[in-house]
Amino acid sequence: MAATAMQFPMVIDGQRVESLSGERYEDRDPASDQVLALLPRANPADVDRAVEAATRAFNSKEWGGIAPAERGRLMLRLAQLIRANAEELARLESQDNGKPLRQARNDAQVAARYFEFYAGVADKIMGNTIPIGPGFLDYTIREPLGVSGHIVPWNYPIQITSRGVAPAVAAGNTCVVKPSSEAPLTAVRLGELAIDAGFPAGVINVVTGRGSEVGDYLVTHPGINQITFTGSVSTGQRVMELAARHVIPVQMELGGKSPNVVFADADLDLTVPAVANAIFQNAGQTCSAGSRLLVERRAHDEVVDRLRQRAQQMRLGPGIEDPDMGPMISRGQLQRVLEYIEIGKREGARVAVGGAQPDDPQLRRGYFIQPTVLDQARNEMRVAQDEIFGPVLTVIEFDDLEEAARIANQSEFGLVAGVWTRDINKALYLASRIKAGQVFVNTYGAGGGVELPFGGYKKSGFGREKGLEALAAYTQVKNVCVKFA
Repeated sequence: MAATAMQFPMVIDGQRVESLSGERYEDRDPASDQVLALLPRANPADVDRAVEAATRAFNSKEWGGIAPAERGRLMLRLAQLIRANAEELARLESQDNGKPLRQARNDAQVAARYFEFYAGVADKIMGNTIPIGPGFLDYTIREPLGVSGHIVPWNYPIQITSRGVAPAVAAGNTCVVKPSSEAPLTAVRLGELAIDAGFPAGVINVVTGRGSEVGDYLVTHPGINQITFTGSVSTGQRVMELAARHVIPVQMELGGKSPNVVFADADLDLTVPAVANAIFQNAGQTCSAGSRLLVERRAHDEVVDRLRQRAQQMRLGPGIEDPDMGPMISRGQLQRVLEYIEIGKREGARVAVGGAQPDDPQLRRGYFIQPTVLDQARNEMRVAQDEIFGPVLTVIEFDDLEEAARIANQSEFGLVAGVWTRDINKALYLASRIKAGQVFVNTYGAGGGVELPFGGYKKSGFGREKGLEALAAYTQVKNVCVKFA
């Protein structure tokens, strides 16, 4: 174990605490395979005290009894603290996850933006009156659900924690956050900053540990009233099954195999850099990554050649050194990506660039892989259907608009899509045909998109995060009907 490993607590009931067992686990730097930090290894008893604290807070005057505008002011103070500590948060995220420092800096700013956006909504969660006839007053109220459990993945820890917690607390809920054991550091720091911002004890709790030891227990806990989960389809299915034991609502943002559809009339100077960024950002470890490139046949050669040149020029390195691309999160994820590249080659795809680990012996100590383009693919191949979750772009050719729509929709996923063309008719037609929760035209991702509803069709999940639509997951509607003389 490295002598310089950082020490982190959990956050429960407004306090920085250790696990009841006193056990800790190692969090490793994916760029070097060295121990980066030691964190409490929680057990079910720690989850019990976090849920109990969140329940007390929900029922307290200090939280449940305050005005919605005051909730908003607390959230604004937290946003200010995130911005004030943005460089520290970015460096933690970069070391913990492996992403380039500039991407981590953007993540910290987006996290602050979530709390700013929903702070402005806290006192505007309103109901309706319903005219049912003379002698009746009928109205609806949107009320918080109670204790919200958040299971956060390792790829965008501070963004995804903020994405769920901000609308949850804006609506008046309290939260228990379980970050991934592979990248928990910024979620813990966010919990600490909530204490510093003045949130009442128990409103935001962060429990660290293994998913099999505390994540499953959190989902089945009778004190949890709602679950927000981001991750793989298989794990999402398990979370739904466990949550069904207590019949609690779940919000699911699952996998993706998102198409970027490039027509021959597209502005390639604009298109190619965006297509590359959509797959190579965060080493392809993004649910919404544009991992399928559907390119019109007569533009194919130029597009692939430009992508090859960009990939060859990308600099790999530890995220904290701010390279163009960092490592995979773990050795297991690295092996998974390498195996899929071999599967693609056996299926008949051609490696246009990349396809292996880098030769640099320094990079061999970490979990690095070259940015990869698999050309001459067919949409029925596994590399075109399975979510690889790495920097691997699968290129598929098409000849006309209808074929592009058909290929784009031939997937069990439906999270995001991109359309690149100068023809607005083609763009809007394809946007109307593609079955995905977000469709971007001549852009992709829209810079964090805090205001833009985000979620999937098909196996990409259900419910919407971001934007005003996210509030539906954290509120329930009560109808009140009054008969008067």
